[in-house]
Amino acid sequence: MRKQKGFSLIELLIVVAIILIIAAIAIPNLLRARISANDSAAASTIRTMNTAEVTYSTSYVAAGFAPTLAILGPGATNCTAPVSTNACLIDNVVGCANATCPKGGYNYMLGSTAPAAVPVPDYTASASPLGVGTTGSRNYCSNTDAVVRMNATTPPVAFTVAETSANCANIAKYVALQ
Repeated sequence: MRKQKGFSLIELLIVVAIILIIAAIAIPNLLRARISANDSAAASTIRTMNTAEVTYSTSYVAAGFAPTLAILGPGATNCTAPVSTNACLIDNVVGCANATCPKGGYNYMLGSTAPAAVPVPDYTASASPLGVGTTGSRNYCSNTDAVVRMNATTPPVAFTVAETSANCANIAKYVALQ
């Protein structure tokens, strides 16, 4: 009788089992890495929003701070001649026309205590995960002092409206990002 070449069914099942064990170990680590990357991107975007607000307030002194993200963004313009209604300081994804602008697993928002006042006296930039524990693990906010803060409690409660300036400055709710 000739000896057959190849693998037996048992050998193939053992290899498949080993691959599944390795995948079960690796996939949660990959998901945590993705959440961590989204958290870092959210903090960086809040910093960018701070820079855009400062640039806007110095470029358009009579307007004060921008009350919405759409004003900081390009809108429908091509950014060859920025104006106070489309300043072209942030990209069109974060500078969308909606109240919340989703990007990279987070919703970005911008609020003010007196958005109809001219000049607009202040702003609060906020970021909240689209899915707590799946796309992000923290809420972020910053106001006119340009300090980026993250929620003091874990896990956070996701929100869909901009955080208030008073809540953002409350050290029981938010701590400065290290």
